[in-house]
Amino acid sequence: MARAGLTGARLAQAGAELADEAGFDQVTVSALARQFGVQVASLYSHVRSSADLKARIATVALTELADQAAAAVAGRAGRDALSALADVYRDYARKHPGRYTATRFVPDGPAPEHVDSGRRHSELVRAVLRGYDLDEPAQTDAVRLLGSTIHGYIALESAGSFAFTEPSSDDSWPRIIDALDALLRSWS
Repeated sequence: MARAGLTGARLAQAGAELADEAGFDQVTVSALARQFGVQVASLYSHVRSSADLKARIATVALTELADQAAAAVAGRAGRDALSALADVYRDYARKHPGRYTATRFVPDGPAPEHVDSGRRHSELVRAVLRGYDLDEPAQTDAVRLLGSTIHGYIALESAGSFAFTEPSSDDSWPRIIDALDALLRSWS
């Protein structure tokens, strides 16, 4: 029977895979019902709505990305940690474009799992920033700067904005990290 084994977690994972294939905006309860060969109504015992499904996918993506980022920055400090963190985000966006888009999803209400997985990212960035000895409010400003720069660069690159210019995006990326490192080291 097609319905056997359907759970909210399985639907979120299937939704994450569909997001990478078709785009995060294309993920709906109806699309997953078609994929599993079941009636839409049968999925509503596992997810409340398409927004709930998207929040679950976002949590899957945030958790995966945080796990990868934590492993990458472990035992590193300064520019090395900054580069490792930024590279994980960029690589994840390239390998999982739909899931990466999902990491930017803001649910209608605070879902504890979503909040917890998002908080891990903030904690990882703050761990990287400890290598730069920043106090508050500079640390919060630096978290926002890194997020804006890294995610902004990835968004522009993903949209093809750097595809037809020299130097290549791959050549510019380490220079961007160097500039962030220099700024963080000289922050006063």
